[in-house]
Amino acid sequence: MSREQLVVQRAKKAFQTGKTKPLEYRIHQLKSLYRFVSERRKDIADAVKRDLNKSEHGTELFETLGLEGEINLAIERLAEWAAPRPVEKNLLTIADNVYVQPEPLGVVLIIGAWNYPWAVTLQPLVGAIAAGNAAIIKPSEVSPNSAKVMEELLPLYLDKDLYPVVTGGVSETQELLKQRFDHVFYTGSSAVGKLVMQAAAQHLTPVTLELGGKSPCYIDKNCDLAVACRRITWGKFVNCGQTCIAPDYILCESSIQNQVVEEIRKSIKEFYTDNPKTFEDYGRIINKRHFKRVMALMEGSTVVIGGESDESECYIAPTVLKDVTAESRVMQEEIFGPVLPIITVSGVDEAIQFINEREKPLVVYVFSPDNKLVRRVIAETSSGALLANDCLVHFCVSALPFGGVGNSGMGCYHGRHSFNQFSHLRSCLIKKLKLESINNMRYPPHTASKMTWARFLLLKQINLGKLRRMALLVAFAALTAVIVQRFLK
Repeated sequence: MSREQLVVQRAKKAFQTGKTKPLEYRIHQLKSLYRFVSERRKDIADAVKRDLNKSEHGTELFETLGLEGEINLAIERLAEWAAPRPVEKNLLTIADNVYVQPEPLGVVLIIGAWNYPWAVTLQPLVGAIAAGNAAIIKPSEVSPNSAKVMEELLPLYLDKDLYPVVTGGVSETQELLKQRFDHVFYTGSSAVGKLVMQAAAQHLTPVTLELGGKSPCYIDKNCDLAVACRRITWGKFVNCGQTCIAPDYILCESSIQNQVVEEIRKSIKEFYTDNPKTFEDYGRIINKRHFKRVMALMEGSTVVIGGESDESECYIAPTVLKDVTAESRVMQEEIFGPVLPIITVSGVDEAIQFINEREKPLVVYVFSPDNKLVRRVIAETSSGALLANDCLVHFCVSALPFGGVGNSGMGCYHGRHSFNQFSHLRSCLIKKLKLESINNMRYPPHTASKMTWARFLLLKQINLGKLRRMALLVAFAALTAVIVQRFLK
């Protein structure tokens, strides 16, 4: 029996004890996870520094702060999320108890990504714990230092049987995927996402796929280009461009292309100085394989900003490409690096057409002061999310579901959406052994009169909340009438 099989068996056995069902236990584990993030902040930052050359403050801003917020929210709202959820009734079930009861799925597998090795691995774990599941945690081997710290330190805080960390490469991941899980949550590329889904299908296991794709960024010529380009520069080059929701390419009219280039040039200098290579808040490509991949994408395109590189350090300067076409090599795959192509279009019509001719992206960005134009882009395109006049920040809003559509993924998480993703929303109806005369209409013979009553009782929905409000209004009116009557006497 493989190590992966043993780990999954232990998790299943631990889950079957019912240990994770009480909310008090889930909250205890969530508080332990928070304590891990808080007490091991230095270890986490050091690991990310070695993996991605990210600064300590950058790690806190983009990895641990959001994670802490997710944990606190789950602790605060868990009782509300886990409570039975009443639903509307029809007349046939008006005397019954009808509700939705969230329940744990069981043992889930969480496969993390290397670009934000803590945020995108442990944020799903928050939802899995809150929903009462056991979870096998598989950090990415591409960020080995973070994976090692997670493997060594996380078990000191969380239940070792219910929340084990499994490290390793492709073979270990493949062995895990051979096991039967109740849910698989994967963050990474679309190509690997297909393999994960294929493996999960062998057991009819549902999946959440947090993928990526080429997220477009349309700039309206009437917007404040200085502000727009400053925000785009930040969104594109943070983490050295290795962000699944980074703007992948710009669409703008040819009349503003040169101005866009100059504004981005100013912002790069403001953020990263004249020499980004020596600036502590400018990262590195994760490894040499990805370095060579990103460098190859620039072939055949005109570099107008940056382009400098150093393979020994996996360094690529913030780079902008001008006059790119749909056929350019850089437009054939997600860039996932500090290279920003600009494609010129005649206006918003052509931009929308360009977006719709390609796979659905994880996010569409649009910069414009015109709300009608923004609403039009929302109405006429499809993506996991749409963000107007900024980049990345929708990831920070726990109330918004984060996820893709089509080629950019399926399922979503964050806040209550994470809890729901890792829960089975069980339909419950509890009847009384009374009122059998009403139930008789279900039994043969099915006469015309029975069918008339059945149609009325089954098709008439009862909004109990509305009825309660009407009852309160009637009671208030009656009370007011009594008071007025006494006052007049």
